[in-house]
Amino acid sequence: MLIAPRQPSQQAILPLYSAAACAQLDGLVIAAGTPGFKLMQKAARSAWQLLEKRWPKTERINVFCGGGNNGGDGLLLALYAAQAGYPIRLWLAVDPNSYTNEAALAWQEVAAYGLQPETSDPCQIEFTANELLVDALLGIGLKGEVRGQLKAWIKAINSAPSQVFALDTPSGLLVDTGQLAGTSVEADLTLTFIALKAGLFTGLGVDASGEVVLSDLGISASDWSVVPLAYLQQNNQTSPLPMRKKNNHKGSHGRLLIIGGLKGMGGAALITAQAALRTGAGMVKVLTATEHLAAFLATQPEMMVEGLITSSEAKLKEQVSAAFLWADVLVIGPGLGQGDLAKQLWQLSFEFAGPTLVDADALNLWAKGIVPPAKAQRVITPHPGEAVRLLKPLPSETLDDRLALVSHLANKTQSVALLKGAGSLVVDYSSSGARQPIICPFGNPGMGVAGMGDLLSGCIAALMAQGLTAYEAAQEGMRIHALAGDRAAADQPRGLLPTDLLPFLRELVN
Repeated sequence: MLIAPRQPSQQAILPLYSAAACAQLDGLVIAAGTPGFKLMQKAARSAWQLLEKRWPKTERINVFCGGGNNGGDGLLLALYAAQAGYPIRLWLAVDPNSYTNEAALAWQEVAAYGLQPETSDPCQIEFTANELLVDALLGIGLKGEVRGQLKAWIKAINSAPSQVFALDTPSGLLVDTGQLAGTSVEADLTLTFIALKAGLFTGLGVDASGEVVLSDLGISASDWSVVPLAYLQQNNQTSPLPMRKKNNHKGSHGRLLIIGGLKGMGGAALITAQAALRTGAGMVKVLTATEHLAAFLATQPEMMVEGLITSSEAKLKEQVSAAFLWADVLVIGPGLGQGDLAKQLWQLSFEFAGPTLVDADALNLWAKGIVPPAKAQRVITPHPGEAVRLLKPLPSETLDDRLALVSHLANKTQSVALLKGAGSLVVDYSSSGARQPIICPFGNPGMGVAGMGDLLSGCIAALMAQGLTAYEAAQEGMRIHALAGDRAAADQPRGLLPTDLLPFLRELVN
């Protein structure tokens, strides 16, 4: 696997490259003396070895080949499988006489062996669950939408009960963004070549790609001057938190203040506070609606909780100012609402001088024009809808490009931005603009439930309270939150609740 240079968080992360960068790497290696056809043979050989390992008992292998080098990879894979004695059906979406360069050489070898392409329409074939479908229709250089015969073939592949193995990328997936070119193959396993691509791990690419395996073909991207598009977190990263000393006390581990949970929404602030305690904050105080006090203390007596004084603006300001003097880190937004009291509290939060995490309704108030001053130590954690509201007006082509979206967020808000969703991303802001995003490959569909974002806010804020920078805390909080979700869900994601993650947060932060 490729190892990326260490980022400011000192976490081990993997570089992710764009389609153009991978093409550049390919060209540099060929220019340095490795024939392109040899690289194609390596790719096909590695795909065949993985196929044999994963599907040793498949009854028949169907290989779907388009034009270009992705089709050439598929041709050679079909050849190797046929030579090994497997029943093969080869489906060509182009006239084989139209192949050029390395793909033409691959076709010559296939033809010389006597392997003939099928002449029937795969859309009319009933594939079985005991067959394997190999997708080599479209590669990473795809431009424009998938149309015509290729679109029909992709639909046929997705409709089959068979397992699907994609070469380099699922056909129709745009690997720079995680968007689809209208439609895409939905693979169970994707073997990507030379380097990992960002779009395989975020947005719609997560579902399209299935499990992702890298075959670098003996090319180390770090040996070449090619800049990554993003970075990918790993499961085995070392926590950036320091070991606790025996003479530490609660004050050593940070004082965290949470403002939120107004009328009818106390659960959001409560979940944030519980997550912060389980992630290691020394003390947690919540300013919330008075009606929620009993429920908070009955649920989590380890926290401090105060009812907001709403009898006068002066007394409210005095209460909040005193809390600011006590706190090291502030969370504003969970369950805040967007009424007059919420607006007052949001504007009062501008006076807090320490690191701040802004989420939920505070982001919506920001989007409505109550804009806070620039702040170096700040994390924002929007979901895509909140992100779009913050960035309006926004070019339409950016809406589904999560890497571009999170970078725009960091630049506009001058914050560490964490964009939630499948393949969550974190990007840091500096005076020169946003850095490359970091993508989290963990998490599961069970985490799509109310309160899960509030839990994430508590994780990140507790890490800041324990001394991590906003950027470090956002990265580590995103990672342990997603891993806790995977451990809590196991193979039963439906019905997962945010509080189910609490014991796993404690394990992971240690």
